[in-house]
Amino acid sequence: MAAASPADALSSSNVPGASSALLSVNNIEVIYDHVILVLKGVSLEVRPGGIVALLGANGAGKTTTLKMLATILRPTSGQVTIAGHDLARDRGAIRRVIGYMPDVCGLYEEMMVHEYLRFFAAVYGIRGAAATKAIDDALQVTGLESKAEALCGDLSRGMSQRLHLARVLLHDPKLLLLDEPASGLDPRARIEFKDLVLTLRAMGKTLIVSSHILSELGEISDSVAILEQSRLVYSGPVEDISEQVHREGRVFQVRVREEPAEGRSGADLVEIVRGMPAVDAIREGDRPGQIFVRFQPDHTDHHALNAELVRRGFKVEHFGLEQVRLEDAFLHITKGLVQ
Repeated sequence: MAAASPADALSSSNVPGASSALLSVNNIEVIYDHVILVLKGVSLEVRPGGIVALLGANGAGKTTTLKMLATILRPTSGQVTIAGHDLARDRGAIRRVIGYMPDVCGLYEEMMVHEYLRFFAAVYGIRGAAATKAIDDALQVTGLESKAEALCGDLSRGMSQRLHLARVLLHDPKLLLLDEPASGLDPRARIEFKDLVLTLRAMGKTLIVSSHILSELGEISDSVAILEQSRLVYSGPVEDISEQVHREGRVFQVRVREEPAEGRSGADLVEIVRGMPAVDAIREGDRPGQIFVRFQPDHTDHHALNAELVRRGFKVEHFGLEQVRLEDAFLHITKGLVQ
């Protein structure tokens, strides 16, 4: 499957359904026991290719959304189509094109890894030589070739997560739904799993990944969908969410070389910058001579500050726009929404 441009992986619309969408969700509501509203008015589209980060606080609706897309939960109202199949009418066809990895997965501990995968290949209707090839491919992609004869119960947490992912890859799904896949992994295993997710994107898979480790999602995601209080409050490319944060004022990192012999210090730097026009706020960094400067929203001549510092004798080592972290963007988008 040819990969689409990752930047085009997600869009939001009140009326989704463009022919280019792999996933289209239109005004979905999910209600438990006729009382508890879990999702309300959620609409979005996911186009083929790329990684979509599904973000939200505990209870925002991330797991419910993924379970619904995986056909485990039925929406109370609204419409969902995946690869052209309607969720209400053709759940079987949808299950053939998705791979769902829940946040908690069980293993048959007395089975060997290859036995476990062959069992699930049969569940998917894959048998004989086709099953052998599917298992070999899944083991290769997930880096588990050397563990094929190992007992599932002897695997580490990181290897177990790889095995769960290998299971959902057996039938070569187009859309992968991963719910907190890095939960409980040590730092090394998280890095390795992140690389594995990037490999899947390079293979042309489309991934929707939920996680509470926002810094790691920010490094690999092309698009973001944010749920807050059961509603979708933002969806779009990572670059767009950064621009939305910048609208309140761009933040520049400034770093100068301190020259004690010339009487230049970080305190002098802060005092001079504070007196410059259009400077809204200043935060000192962890390194000597480093500050972060936020300008007023309508200010555009940011580099005038750089020129002024040079004119005053500072040796500027770095002057550049500070990259917006996904954690900061999440807090910015959801601020004022929590009651």
